[in-house]
Amino acid sequence: MKVHHLYSGGKDSSLAAWILTRLGYEVRLVTVSFGLLDNWRYARETAQTLGFEHEVLYLPRGVLEKAAEMAIKDGHPNNAIQFIHEKALEAIASMPEVERVSDGTRRDDRVPFLDLPKARSLEDRFGVAYIRPLLGLGYKTIRELTEGLFVVEIRESEELQKADYEVELRHMLREKGIDPLEIFPKRHYQSRVLGWREK
Repeated sequence: MKVHHLYSGGKDSSLAAWILTRLGYEVRLVTVSFGLLDNWRYARETAQTLGFEHEVLYLPRGVLEKAAEMAIKDGHPNNAIQFIHEKALEAIASMPEVERVSDGTRRDDRVPFLDLPKARSLEDRFGVAYIRPLLGLGYKTIRELTEGLFVVEIRESEELQKADYEVELRHMLREKGIDPLEIFPKRHYQSRVLGWREK
């Protein structure tokens, strides 16, 4: 059973991928890019280090343009990130021969997060199963599991070399002459998995 898993190289998407393998799935990691930057390579490096197949899926630049407009209008990134996440899942679900899609969203996430109607809509529209291995896990449990499994780098979002679509959204805001720190929280931390922790 193959599952295509939306992957950034961070601790949440890496833990979700690991759980999927423990459940017996053949996991193929998919990183979404808009082609503005080559930051997808950080996810590829992590995927190779962890032993997973990996591919890059390019979304139209217009999706990122719309997300940037949303972030500017709102003055915060929440709706923009939700919009990109939904488009990313839809793009993976519409790939040929995809039967299962997955992501690393957690129990306590507000954004990005598909509520039950949106999750069912994704499944019904594309004829896929949508799997969320971390849905029942809180922050403390995820931290304990990731600390036991992975070597993780945690830095402020502006400093961390990572592969999530937030990087390209920040880049586009800069292209439009807007400081991302006017839109995004100033002290926001994210993670990147560097490899397995030795037992």
